[in-house]
Amino acid sequence: MNRSNGKPDAFELTIAVHPTDIDELGHVNNVVYLRWVQDVAVAHWRHAATPEQQAAIFWVVVRHEIDYRHPVKLGEIIIARTWVGASTTHTFERHTELLREQDGKELARARTLWCPIDIKTFRPILVGDDVRRRFSASGYSNDG
Repeated sequence: MNRSNGKPDAFELTIAVHPTDIDELGHVNNVVYLRWVQDVAVAHWRHAATPEQQAAIFWVVVRHEIDYRHPVKLGEIIIARTWVGASTTHTFERHTELLREQDGKELARARTLWCPIDIKTFRPILVGDDVRRRFSASGYSNDG
């Protein structure tokens, strides 16, 4: 959490739209937006987590919610911005905005719930305070 303005610190990834992203309607297919949401989440984890955390923890999505606001066309550059919100015992809420680089227009907004799992057993795990401090930008509840 950015303490100076009360807004979460966000991680950003620049994404180019490719011909394979375009559907028969001439714009980016809705499934591609979800891929971008996952891509920026994974990039954020790899950027911020320690090598030990990355070797022990894998994340799986348990819920996606996405609002599509404007179509994306071939040749546009997208800024995917993500941050982690509230967490429970077994889930972390992640927010993502997909913005057009040219004018900053919000193209889509997503909320996903991610569950940490043990990379060896593939079972949900409780993460330590170090991961919570690093990734949970707002309140923690033991509802999980």
